Amino acid sequence: MSLEKKSPPPHGLTARTLGDWQGLLIATRPAATFTPTLVAEHPEPVRRWLTHAIEPGTPLLTSVEIRTTGQIRLRGWRPFSATQRLSPDGGYVWAATARVLGPPVVGFDRYTRGTGEMRWRLFDAVPVVQGTGADITRSASDRHACELLWAAPAAALSSHVSWQPLDADRAVARIGRVAGAHGAHETHEVTVTVDTEGTLTDLVMSRWGKPGRAPFASHPFGATLSGEISDAGFTIPRTASAGWFHGTDQQDSGEFVRYTVESLRYR
Repeated sequence: MSLEKKSPPPHGLTARTLGDWQGLLIATRPAATFTPTLVAEHPEPVRRWLTHAIEPGTPLLTSVEIRTTGQIRLRGWRPFSATQRLSPDGGYVWAATARVLGPPVVGFDRYTRGTGEMRWRLFDAVPVVQGTGADITRSASDRHACELLWAAPAAALSSHVSWQPLDADRAVARIGRVAGAHGAHETHEVTVTVDTEGTLTDLVMSRWGKPGRAPFASHPFGATLSGEISDAGFTIPRTASAGWFHGTDQQDSGEFVRYTVESLRYR
């Protein structure tokens, strides 16, 4: 099922980010369709996950649009709705509207053109959060690598991704140039956990960021995943709770977003 080209763009995008948004609609040109032989040499958890997540004969599409609803922590848990477009080479734009005691906060996070940016405004007019620069870019690049595996399972088969087994249920993805619009400046490592049915249940990585008042540094980051939703031969987790200090005794305080996928479209 293809993305609808005439759907209106989200509110709050700058002119340049709107161009990024439209560019992320470009269709994947898959060189192959999925067969179990493509994962024959992968670690067992990865084989179990990908043979569950991708139906045989499915074109290996890696561009996706995802619509979500949920809660985000902004001095308390606030409802939000969001639409994200993501691809290995184009990066991502995550556009959302959150309600903070009634008034809407509108804006986006992006990693496109090899740079990161955050821009959020009350009523789409009064600045609330804005950020660019090397630290924001590095954090956004890390996020992109992690979300690729969750949202676009075919990206796990890229030649820019290598896998290292950990145990019967976990493996580590080493993600190189696939994680960026023009190639990331570093390799990302993401640990995936897969249950006995082949469902992706957990993602964790060391992500650059500034949780709370801590200085920018690498901190544990990850997501707990559950449920399933499918489109175009792909099945991904439907619900997620994500945040800093994942897998540590600070996980509850570091959690900052919970969401449910309402729809997804691959292209």
